[in-house]
Amino acid sequence: MSNSRKTGSNKSSRKDRVAEIANTLEWLITAFILAFVFRTFVMEAFRIPTGSMADTLKGDHLRLRCSQCGYRYDHGVDQRDSRLLSNRARRANLKLYTTRCPSCGHYQPAGGAIAKGDRILVLKCLYQFLEPKRWDVIVFKNPLDPTINYIKRLIGRPGETVEIIDGDIYIYGQISRKPHNVQNELWMPIYDNDHQPARPREPSFNEHPWRQPFKNTNDSKWKLNDADPTQFRLDSPPAQTNTLIYDSSIGNDFRTTYAYNDVDRYNQRPYCSDLKTRFYARSTATDGSVGIEMSKYQTNYKARVDLTGEMVITKTTADKETVELARKVIEPPAINEPTLVELANVDHRLIFRFGPEFLIHDLGLRPNDAGQIKPNIEPEVKIFGSGKLTLSHIAIFRDTHYTTAKFANGPKSSRATQTNPLTLAKDEFFVLGDNSPNSEDGRWWSKQGKGNNGRLYRQGIVPREYLVGKALFVYWPSGFRPFARSRFAIIPNIGRMRFIYGGSNKTK
Repeated sequence: MSNSRKTGSNKSSRKDRVAEIANTLEWLITAFILAFVFRTFVMEAFRIPTGSMADTLKGDHLRLRCSQCGYRYDHGVDQRDSRLLSNRARRANLKLYTTRCPSCGHYQPAGGAIAKGDRILVLKCLYQFLEPKRWDVIVFKNPLDPTINYIKRLIGRPGETVEIIDGDIYIYGQISRKPHNVQNELWMPIYDNDHQPARPREPSFNEHPWRQPFKNTNDSKWKLNDADPTQFRLDSPPAQTNTLIYDSSIGNDFRTTYAYNDVDRYNQRPYCSDLKTRFYARSTATDGSVGIEMSKYQTNYKARVDLTGEMVITKTTADKETVELARKVIEPPAINEPTLVELANVDHRLIFRFGPEFLIHDLGLRPNDAGQIKPNIEPEVKIFGSGKLTLSHIAIFRDTHYTTAKFANGPKSSRATQTNPLTLAKDEFFVLGDNSPNSEDGRWWSKQGKGNNGRLYRQGIVPREYLVGKALFVYWPSGFRPFARSRFAIIPNIGRMRFIYGGSNKTK
């Protein structure tokens, strides 16, 4: 009797184990199917292969720190050199590239272990329900080779006429302004005064010894040689305006150079006149003024704060006529408190900031509304003030600048220019890379796109059916190696995890 009970018990246990195994397999298969469906239709991870979207998204690159001023920047690695660099750099300290610091202009060789390209999450189902928006960063199948995925920024949508004019995007003849979050991603450094060179006498700063690029004009009383060179000080009568001018023959100039790219043809790049200048101002008196002046096409725009409580924007044309553009009364700033002062001239709009206060002036949407376009005239940046002031964290930035000639100012011109506008048909999109001089995108595709059953698409466009999804989040922005000789970068770079901004169909 007892033996029969044991036999029945063993059979029951075996059945339970078989049922558990079957249940586990069922859950695994279900999980696999759900993961497959999620990856296919909802979200998928991609790795950025090249630097065509730098600095927004990076391919394989070298993390560098300027050996003179300590400024951190990244430099792209050519795919044909990546294996050589990866295999030998740690052993032989291999040097493959010459780079230039985007702040102090120091040229230095670069080498070391490669940081892999950013890994991103792409929302794949979004464009099945919503129309893509201008300035979205999108993943799509390369029309020339649909087996390869590309990533670029969406510029033109079906039915629109697109033109690139002096680095800006025009839709139906009106400038398309970037959304605030996108614009913040696209500012690039020209000079940051917080980063001072350690050995300024070396002739490696744009082929000469380093000097402070801001200099006094006429009888200006700014003091630039104090014990702390990162601060500018002024002690003058409130009625006397004192001016500093940024000398681009000493510091980095305003050309559309990228620290991420090779230094070849740096002096051939076009000028960018969409600029931003910022600093923090601290006053020890209740009177005086402080401001920024920037030029574009021989028109000077001056933004001034009177410390008694007023913001003013004026312009002075080439024939010396001065016109007030905007004025605003504000609360006087607190004494001895640093306040952010910032002026941006971007996408035909002046944005003047003083602490929490903004004063904005629209220059117009048409190409010549900001003056007759003269791209060969280098812009100027000046800082001026009166009274008792201390300035800190002084820096100049430039906007991204979409080029229309291959290899900087080369003879080959692109599509979607003022002389060769691109009008998109139904279900056609136009894309550009943020790293404009180093991006193979809709400007340059010289062959028709390949479709199914021998179908061909127009040159330079992305068909709707090739849209994969919207780039959403950088979840693994090339991690850190725990040891110098470690093969894998397994420590996450948490500080660079971020959302990828885009999304506006407005032209204003």
